[in-house]
Amino acid sequence: MLTIHNQGMKWQGGRLVPAPRDPAGIQATMAWSVLQAHNTSGSPEQLKLRFDAMASHDITYVGIIQTARASGMKQFPLPYVLTNCHNSLCAVGGTINEDDHVFGLSAAKKYGGEFVPAHQAVIHSYMRERYAAPGTMILGSDSHTRYGAYGCMAIGEGGPELARQLLNKTYDIAYPPVVAVYLTGAPRPGVGPHDVALALVGATFPEGTVKNAVMEFFGPGVANLSMDYRSGIDVMTTETTCLSSLWQTDEQTQAALTLLGRGESYRAMAPGEGAWYDRAVVVELDKVEPMIALPFHPSNAYPIRVFQENLDDLLHQVEQDTRDQLGVDPPAPLAGKVVDGKLHVDQAVIAGCSGGTYQNLRRAAEILGSTQVGSDAFWLSCYPGSMPVMLELTRQGYISTLMSVGASVRSCFCGPCFGAGDVPANGGFSIRHSTRNFPNREGSKPGDGQVSYVALMDARSIAATARMGGVLTAADQLPDVPADRPDEQWEYDGSAYQSRVYFGVGKPQPDQELVFGPNIADWPEQIPLPEDLLLTVCAAIYDPVTTTDELIPSGETSSYRSNPLRLSEFALSRKDPQYVPRAKAVRTLEQLRRDNPDDPQLEAALAGFDPRRTGLGSLVMALKPGDGSAREQAASCQRVLGGCANIAQEYATKRYRSNVVNWGMLPFLAADLEQVQLQSGDRVYIPGIRALLEGEGDTVQASILRRDGGQQPLTLTLPGLTREERDIILSGCLINYYAQ
Repeated sequence: MLTIHNQGMKWQGGRLVPAPRDPAGIQATMAWSVLQAHNTSGSPEQLKLRFDAMASHDITYVGIIQTARASGMKQFPLPYVLTNCHNSLCAVGGTINEDDHVFGLSAAKKYGGEFVPAHQAVIHSYMRERYAAPGTMILGSDSHTRYGAYGCMAIGEGGPELARQLLNKTYDIAYPPVVAVYLTGAPRPGVGPHDVALALVGATFPEGTVKNAVMEFFGPGVANLSMDYRSGIDVMTTETTCLSSLWQTDEQTQAALTLLGRGESYRAMAPGEGAWYDRAVVVELDKVEPMIALPFHPSNAYPIRVFQENLDDLLHQVEQDTRDQLGVDPPAPLAGKVVDGKLHVDQAVIAGCSGGTYQNLRRAAEILGSTQVGSDAFWLSCYPGSMPVMLELTRQGYISTLMSVGASVRSCFCGPCFGAGDVPANGGFSIRHSTRNFPNREGSKPGDGQVSYVALMDARSIAATARMGGVLTAADQLPDVPADRPDEQWEYDGSAYQSRVYFGVGKPQPDQELVFGPNIADWPEQIPLPEDLLLTVCAAIYDPVTTTDELIPSGETSSYRSNPLRLSEFALSRKDPQYVPRAKAVRTLEQLRRDNPDDPQLEAALAGFDPRRTGLGSLVMALKPGDGSAREQAASCQRVLGGCANIAQEYATKRYRSNVVNWGMLPFLAADLEQVQLQSGDRVYIPGIRALLEGEGDTVQASILRRDGGQQPLTLTLPGLTREERDIILSGCLINYYAQ
């Protein structure tokens, strides 16, 4: 159903053919025209991008605005939408979540922004409805910022990159690879967008096929997909680790924009003859089957048919992954959920930017019909992605259908996607049409012996499972599943937004006072890079991939995103609970060095190195850190605790590496880390690091000082650092850089 071509491919004569790199062909892609239209550098290879709009939600916008304000921002220079869909419930931490919302509204008034109150819309549903348009670019502080189905190239990044746009700076990247995703055929009844998306993620993520690339979707299969269907595939491209996505546009795009009241923004987009791609993925839509992504990653994907044929082996593998990734042994057992060869699940959820679309929830209601969910342990909850979607589903009777059969219909909320809503019971198995199933996102607290399991499935198969009383069932196993029509649009009524949203773009009120709650704190001061560094390894992670959820857990921590010191207490808490006390101990010694470099307590800490030029700090070693969320706190928490560097074999995403740099930390690479075997308590001495960054060098000869007294050399590299990135690290962080 998917074929990957790991070579240059050209769109020629109505088909993709192998071809050597072609500069003219590169310029015939859709990505080229969009990127160059937003490029201010004068160089087509080194891009400096300005965006048409930005979006943040309520666990990111406070920090972004605080960063930009500290760096001199006076007003929002572009449309900036502040949504409230993550801390909507205001259920953890006392008043502090609603305090953030009050701050957000005051900031929208003061600086001229758009404020979407809680329960009105999921961030990405709102931006699709109100802003995404062909040829535009949108930057969001959420990794699932993907609006390619509307011809809009959208990028999810850490907060500092949004702060740069607020300061009239640019988003700087080398021209990215572009990968063709060629769609043929039409999906079979019962096969939904999540099935296509999981098949795509499963095929491309393991080998990094589209890492940091733009995925360009086109081909005859596009015309067979509705806009909701396209968006459902598109939003999941984040899980491939691509940079962004872009789809060809057509009459369905135009019709959708017209229904949204923005028909004038439509323009036709398609690859030109001879368009050249770095690689290509061919997706035969008619061969895609209903899929399931088992814990603990969306790429751990199988056709449901294959999963059912290998239940015992695959469930045993999930238990083994629980031991290996969560450190829980023995894990909560799964074998008891198999009765007569069939898996009985405990919970089902259809939610968020991927699941909560009109078409998905309508299909779920149609599949359920009058079949009751039942009064046993299994339960189903549904979250429409926006109030206009909920309004139309209500008018058409689908909400009443879902409610009458026992589904719990909730407000527009992202919680089930990041571990803050519908947490299963210990040992529970949940199936979800949401974006991620990483460890900890479903509410597990391994340190307390609590483990639950989340698998990703499409709304259609979730509804089929609910119809069968919780017995895992692929939608195509039912005889009467309705097909998804490509022309299936929905009538948009924006009255809910007109009644509640604050529309202040371009209308700043400088005299408006920002409203601060007691949990909203400024970023602590960070010092410039010392001449030399002596860094203590405070965590060493040898997992194949380390997610941002493991670096700073989601869920209950979200309430503290506006308070850097409080939030830092959670850093690596579920991966290495001793990381925070280790890092704090080093931070205390560094403060002593700055206050009194001659203090005798420093003699052992500095190992004989000069206290006036050698800074003390901590580092995290991980083989491949940063998969997943765009949240800057995965890096900023390390920095707040005195972190100065990461050492990796590679970085999982561009956005995490950017967060590391923007918070003044060194994104080191080192080869053969599995053989080097750095351990917590080892120290790494890095001489002349400031001089290296002031110049153009990218390699430093460091030394490992083993905790047992041994010593060995270590070569560290900093490939691809730009002059500005060097200056940010030299300054200590992005805020310092702009202050200078």
